[in-house]
Amino acid sequence: MLLYDARRSGNCYKVRLMLARTGIRYDRREISVTDRSDREHLIGRTANPALRVPTLHLDDGRFLAESCAIIWFLAEGTPLLPADAFERAQVLQWMFFEQYEHEPNIAVARYWLHIAGLEDIDPKALAAKQEGGRRALQAMEHHLTTRAFFVAERFTIADIALYAYTHVAEEAGIDMRPYPAIAAWLERVAAQPGHITIDD
Repeated sequence: MLLYDARRSGNCYKVRLMLARTGIRYDRREISVTDRSDREHLIGRTANPALRVPTLHLDDGRFLAESCAIIWFLAEGTPLLPADAFERAQVLQWMFFEQYEHEPNIAVARYWLHIAGLEDIDPKALAAKQEGGRRALQAMEHHLTTRAFFVAERFTIADIALYAYTHVAEEAGIDMRPYPAIAAWLERVAAQPGHITIDD
């Protein structure tokens, strides 16, 4: 199994965290998140028409792209994906939330500030992304105030999906002190067996 990966990408980190958590062996191919000029050669549109990372090349020759689709696929048949239909739908609910409300704000602000090294960031655009990130975090904070994890009171791929960019939200210029329930949840996720950091 080969993972087309970018170490600083939270979306790629989700997949590496899932692979570490399940103990699946794989190889990595590092792809730049800032230079896309050679993506067609490195990944190829047959593997991923959007030429994005992460992309997973399975041992049987098939390819799978998009971080949440990959971790869902890898979680099938494990305790990280509930068997109950409603709980599975709740996992999807939070994964859709992560991709629609959370990642487009926190990840983009983090990219602008921490990864791309942009000199001329539009302050209004940055403030809008940060405000969107805070709204997403407030929804998470509300949910976690009375819960240990996002679904079924146990660690699932919903937690993996949301952990990836939440634990580096300060790199997006977001003060995390107003979110004590998130802080406690971050510690619980980091204490899970097989946990790796984004730099591993």
